[in-house]
Amino acid sequence: MIQPADLPDTIPVFPLPGALLLPRSRLPLHIFEPRYLQMFEDVLKTRDRLIGMIQPAPRPGHDDALHSIGCAGRVTQFSETEDGRYMITLAGVSRFRVQSEVDGFTPYRRCDVAWGGFERDLGKVEHDKGFDRTVFFAKLRRLFEQRQMATDWDTLDEAEDELLINSLSMLLDFPPEDKQALLEAPSLTTRRETLVTLIEFALRGANDGDIWQ
Repeated sequence: MIQPADLPDTIPVFPLPGALLLPRSRLPLHIFEPRYLQMFEDVLKTRDRLIGMIQPAPRPGHDDALHSIGCAGRVTQFSETEDGRYMITLAGVSRFRVQSEVDGFTPYRRCDVAWGGFERDLGKVEHDKGFDRTVFFAKLRRLFEQRQMATDWDTLDEAEDELLINSLSMLLDFPPEDKQALLEAPSLTTRRETLVTLIEFALRGANDGDIWQ
């Protein structure tokens, strides 16, 4: 099993609003900006092949500020298009806490990070003992109907707790700050509770005549 000490102290980071990566989950990415093409090519030369996904957190006077917590993923698959773009897949490894940003000559951003406090991410698959699937799926079906989204409900119902909750957290179109709340949830149970709250909020917004985007 990987230990926090086995992970690098400095990683490249990819600030991407609304893109959520969680441990033991997979995130497809389309790489086309020159600075991130350079980042990807440099990452392939490293032992760990890690990229840190992180949400921007702009504030007055600091348009390039980042949230303090992100999640690192290992490049496990990639393909190159004829015009030099890359389609890659990141496999979530562990969340991290940003210590400081590294000044350097790379066109992309790098951060010194700490892995402590996220040992659960490097362990076994989590289970949610209090997960009431009947109630959860009733809310989820209403949300999908509201959004006119289709899915394979049998496949969702058969999915293990962690795969189901994390996949929905990553795929549903929540605002970046809500995605950050899902990322920072300390356990699978608290992530599921946060996810349910966001679904309920979206359903209430629709009933009030608002549009959830």
